[in-house]
Amino acid sequence: MVLATVTLPLVGIQSTIPAHSSAPATVTGTGEGIGPHQLLVGSAVALAVLIPVALAAGWFVAGRFLGPLRAITATATAISAGNLHHRLNLGEPADELTELGAILDDLFARLQASFDAHRHFVANASHELRTPLAGLRTLLEVTLADPDADADALRSACQEALALGGHQERLVHALLALATSERGLTRSDTVDLAQVATGVLASRRDRATRTNIEITEHLASAVMAGDPRLVESLVANLVDNAIRHNHPGGHIEITTQTSGRQATVTVTNSGPVIPDNQIPRLFQPFQRLARDRHSRRDGYGLGLAIVNAVAQAHHATLTTSARTEGGLAITVRFP
Repeated sequence: MVLATVTLPLVGIQSTIPAHSSAPATVTGTGEGIGPHQLLVGSAVALAVLIPVALAAGWFVAGRFLGPLRAITATATAISAGNLHHRLNLGEPADELTELGAILDDLFARLQASFDAHRHFVANASHELRTPLAGLRTLLEVTLADPDADADALRSACQEALALGGHQERLVHALLALATSERGLTRSDTVDLAQVATGVLASRRDRATRTNIEITEHLASAVMAGDPRLVESLVANLVDNAIRHNHPGGHIEITTQTSGRQATVTVTNSGPVIPDNQIPRLFQPFQRLARDRHSRRDGYGLGLAIVNAVAQAHHATLTTSARTEGGLAITVRFP
């Protein structure tokens, strides 16, 4: 603006020199008698006026930008102190800083959900482990307190103790499998879902036969990149869940195929009718639904939680639907 103030009055001033003459140049035009002194004074006045204007504008603009940053800093400080429920809520106007605030709010919400899930998981795991430990302690105390206990009574107590110990061992194994799945991928190899499913079914077919459950398989080659142990854990838990929450005379159908650029595995089973609004709960640790789904104590409510964790680790899409005649249809699509 200062340059414009100085330059505009000079636009109409022209310097002319007579032809064939060595006389000094004369200034003509529309300068209206404005000399260097007047231009200097005008520049100084313009500069004096613009300095406070620039300061005020700079203060306003800096405040507009630093205000959200101060809010972000204060909220981050409060959240670091343990108040995960705080949010920025920058609101309008919509600009880069409010967009950053929205992203941070989403991050804080996911952190809060993660910590809440962790605390819930620890509480449930403690409860699940405490139950068999309490039973084992009671069994041993009753046996030791019986002065007439003979060898058969002691042998029976040892067998029950072994059964309770096996229950704890299987629960700890399931917890370790869940923790390993949630840790993410540590290796990536070529895996054929058809071969994995064949191995899993070979080890589960006798169990299904004992409960009179028919298994139908449609295994086409479906190659994907992932952790072979985690993928096997996913397929095994899908099949175990389909057997455990089925009914005598029921059926299981497992399909592997390549659809587009995705390797897909689908497990469909008969069983009790499950409300659609209850399906998300099945994929949370230690969550069981109706009485008939937890009356049998060979499960811990961790199978589908492991399936969900493995799918997330592989960036796979997990789709679940309740069948109208009962049971579930679960599909996992690996990229």
